[in-house]
Amino acid sequence: MDFSFSADQIAIRDLAQQIFTDSATDEFLLSFDRNDDVYDNTLWKTLGEQGLLGITIPEEFGGTGLGLTELCMLLEEQGRRVAPIPLFASLVLGALPIIEFGSTAQKEKYLTPLASGDKKLTAAISELGVSQAAAGRINASQKGEQWILNGQLDFVVDGLYADAILVPATNSDGKQTVFIIDSEQLALTGQQSSLGLKEASITLNNVTVNSDAVLGNAGDGESILAWLELRAELALCAQQVGITEEAVKRTAEFTCERKQFGAPIGSFQAVAMQAADAYIDVEAIRSSYWLALYKIESAQDARSEVRIAKWYAAEAGHRVVYRTQHLHGGIGADIEYPIHRYFLWAKHVGMILGGRSVQIEKLGALLASDDSIGLQSLRV
Repeated sequence: MDFSFSADQIAIRDLAQQIFTDSATDEFLLSFDRNDDVYDNTLWKTLGEQGLLGITIPEEFGGTGLGLTELCMLLEEQGRRVAPIPLFASLVLGALPIIEFGSTAQKEKYLTPLASGDKKLTAAISELGVSQAAAGRINASQKGEQWILNGQLDFVVDGLYADAILVPATNSDGKQTVFIIDSEQLALTGQQSSLGLKEASITLNNVTVNSDAVLGNAGDGESILAWLELRAELALCAQQVGITEEAVKRTAEFTCERKQFGAPIGSFQAVAMQAADAYIDVEAIRSSYWLALYKIESAQDARSEVRIAKWYAAEAGHRVVYRTQHLHGGIGADIEYPIHRYFLWAKHVGMILGGRSVQIEKLGALLASDDSIGLQSLRV
């Protein structure tokens, strides 16, 4: 069995790496953090011009029609440079479900301008990772060919600047339906996250949409959200691999250069052991994420593997960035020093759609409810 990447996949990874490395330098990011910009729109347009924003979008809608593996490789490279653009929200939360379940008209309306960098998308599904007591809800009532939506959802990833948002709503019969709603129809309030003013609370007060705004079929929302949740959590693991691997690399370079008592601190046993533990954690995130990616790409049941991978991304991801920041000593506490930026990104990625405790709870519920999932699926 050949586990290596194809020549096309390597070319995509190298192109993404070159673009992110040239654009998201430490000097640029420091300057960027000191101004009021939320995204690097120049980088966003560059990715559109190079065809990377349409990496999974079918060719007839302006994309290149590649798969989830290539998308994850792109997200890994973004994570290495912690580049401030809404790739996860637009290409995963927004584009993937429209590609899979959308009508031709919806694909033309939303995917074609996304591929060129003229639109941004997201989905209001953060409630999947919070307790039911704290989760918001949208109620939907149908009148003929129209739907009337009311309610509120919080923590919408990159929602404040998206052009359209996928919104799940509950019908009168208790079933869910997913709607694609242009942002101009929504009341948006910015919410501050660890990465800045990027999340949003959306409020719908008697918002009326036509039936052509329904993604898939009415009442199919639960299955659509389950399909999207697996791929979204996997994509977060891909980002976490890039973030943590680069954090360890930078820490190795720092500890080889920083000297105390006339010797590099990396030669001290306590430092070397912490760095080694961080490296092992990165490989655990990578291995569990690759297994989950393989099972999804080969159309196998990947529910337990994705839960495990996301747990590692949150749990081991925290340990990695804690250690790498700690090994930088006092300079690691400087919020303008690069390593601190990796700490914030890793913590943020680990919490989206549910942190480690949420993933363990979901994995336990899955094992308890489905006897077909054996212990062998838990090995990574």
